[in-house]
Amino acid sequence: MDFKMIPTFLQEKIEKAPGEKLDFAEYITTVLYHPLEGYYMKPKNKVGTKGDFITSSNVHNVYGKLFAKLMVEYFNKTLIPPVIIEVGGGNGRFAKHLLEEFKLLDTQLYGRLNYVMVETSPYHIHLQKTTIPESEPVSYFTSSGDVPESLRKGVLFSNELFDALPVHVIEYKNGTLNEVYVTIGENGELTEKSVQLDNEEIHAYINKHKLFFSEGQRMEIPLAMVEYANILGKWLHAGTIITVDYGYRFPELSNQDLKEGSLRGYYQHQLIKNPLKYPAEMDLTSHIHLDTLESCFLACKFRHVGTMRQGEFLVAAGILDYLQENQDPNPFSEKSKQNRAIRSLIMDSSWSNSFHVLIHEKGTNIWNKLIGSKPQ
Repeated sequence: MDFKMIPTFLQEKIEKAPGEKLDFAEYITTVLYHPLEGYYMKPKNKVGTKGDFITSSNVHNVYGKLFAKLMVEYFNKTLIPPVIIEVGGGNGRFAKHLLEEFKLLDTQLYGRLNYVMVETSPYHIHLQKTTIPESEPVSYFTSSGDVPESLRKGVLFSNELFDALPVHVIEYKNGTLNEVYVTIGENGELTEKSVQLDNEEIHAYINKHKLFFSEGQRMEIPLAMVEYANILGKWLHAGTIITVDYGYRFPELSNQDLKEGSLRGYYQHQLIKNPLKYPAEMDLTSHIHLDTLESCFLACKFRHVGTMRQGEFLVAAGILDYLQENQDPNPFSEKSKQNRAIRSLIMDSSWSNSFHVLIHEKGTNIWNKLIGSKPQ
C-alpha cells in the first residue's frame, strides 16, 4: 500500500502511539469511529447497491413487517410498555418499515409507542431522520446513557451491531501467544507486527473460556463486545434483547477455515481479506463469539430463550404467512419482489443464514410462544 493512502489522522495516531504501533482494537476504533474521518462517521453511503454491503432489513420491507407483528403481539401479551430501542439503526429503513406495519396492525398500541434510535454517527442520524417521517414517534440519542429512565423497559433490537465493534487479534506461533499490532512499514505502508501477549484481560478471556489454539492460528478477542453487552444488559431493566449478527460457537473456532480468523473488510460489495486495505474507506467486521454474548446477558439476569439461524427464526416467527400466490407474470411487481425476498431470507444456502438471532428476556416469559418453539 502506498504511504499516501494512509489517512493523515491514522498516520499521526500510529506515530504518537507507544512503540509506534496500535493494537487491532485501537486500529479498528480509529478507522471506523474517528469523529470526522471514521468510516461509520463520515457522510458516505455504506448500505445498499451504492454502498459496501447489504443487510437483511434492506432486502425488502417484509423483514420489518415481521418484526412489527412480533412486537405488537409481545406488547399486547405482557406488561412491558411499548418501547422499542434500536441500537445502530443505520439508514433507518428497518425502523421505517416496522413503524408503518405496527400502525396498521394496532393503531391504539401505536398511539402509546416510543421508538428510540441510539446512534453514534451524526450522518446516520441524518439518514434516519430523512428516511423516517417526522410524524412517527421516534426520538434520537447518540448514547444509551442519554436515554431517559422511563424508556428503559421494552424491546432492544440490534442488527449487525456487535460484529462491528473493535477486537484484539491474537496469533499462536511457535508455542507462544502473540498480539498482532498495526504499524507503518519501512516502505510507508500499513503492516503488522506481532508482540508476545501481555494483556491481562485477553489472558483472562482465553483462560475463562478455555480457548485452544493450533500452530499458526489467529483469533479475534472481543473485549469491546463484552463491555458493551454488559452495559446494555444492565441498562435495560425489563423486556427483551433481540440480537441479529454473525457468529460462531467456541468449538467452531478451531475449524481449519477459521485458522486465519474472521476479521474482514467489505468494500463496494467485495470481501477484502486484508483489514489494513482501504483504511477508513471500508467496513470492518468479525464474527462474534455467540457463547460469550449469551453469557454476558445471562449475567445481567436475562433468560436465554435461544439462538438460531436467521432463516429458521423467520420461518418460526411466521414469515411464510407473507408469501402470496403469484400469478403475476411481471417479475418486478411488488408481489413478485416480496416472494423473492422471503425465499432469499430463508433458504439454507442464502447469505441470510450466516446470521444468528439471539433472544434474551427479563421479566417476561413469552417468546417461546411467539415463535412457536424454542430455538436451539
